[in-house]
Amino acid sequence: MSALADTLTVRGWARLTLGDAAAWTEVALARAREVIADPGMRARWLTCEDTWFVGVDALPSAPDGSVDGVPLPGTLRAALDLPPLHPAQISAVWPGYPRPRDGESEAAFGYRLRRDGAHLDGVLKEGGARRVREPHAFILGLPMTAADPGASPLVVWERSHDILRDALSEALSGHPPERWSEVDVTDAYTAARRAVFERCERVPLPARPGEAILLHRLLLHGIAPWEPGAQAAPEGRIVAYFRPPCPGGVRAWLGQETLPSLSN
Repeated sequence: MSALADTLTVRGWARLTLGDAAAWTEVALARAREVIADPGMRARWLTCEDTWFVGVDALPSAPDGSVDGVPLPGTLRAALDLPPLHPAQISAVWPGYPRPRDGESEAAFGYRLRRDGAHLDGVLKEGGARRVREPHAFILGLPMTAADPGASPLVVWERSHDILRDALSEALSGHPPERWSEVDVTDAYTAARRAVFERCERVPLPARPGEAILLHRLLLHGIAPWEPGAQAAPEGRIVAYFRPPCPGGVRAWLGQETLPSLSN
């Protein structure tokens, strides 16, 4: 196992230094600016009283991650055996985050303030139920603007992927695997989050252009509030996130194998 794979498996996250990210970042940021300024995209994705642009699948990136023909950094492609990628998310945050999200209850907003809106990607809330609808292979964040450490960084709960795997595996074990995406896992998920908050270290992960943050697919994570006085580029704190589908579906998503395949 490579050092990167070992870090991801044990800790649940890894930071990569990319020496050749400038070209991709420049082109991707130019496209991100256009998307964020587009009235239709703003109407769809700008929320939390204009402090967060969610931007799911909003970056016009190709399946190989390139933007306008400019490829992802070679050091990143050498480190990771990347599967076909969906268009990246453009997550942009500005001073004042968080404000209440559209239609958000007082309890939900309080959770965003106290717990950074901590969540597990792929587990979607549908009415009163939570189901594993979008199992991802991994989460890969590529910062596109400079920002202070207090400018609403990504936060993770280190080693939380093991707790969530055990809880969700147990919740699904009594059901046929082909129906796992239909099972309500609310109780198991909620209990697992409580255990994570009690047992796992909360780790802010500020990052700058020229770095990449790789998260285990089962790691609990969120966005920290913007600290008073924190500064960022005029565009805000912007990160592009890739979350490709997990080959093998929910069964592989809950498996022990670290995804994606990691180069030695």
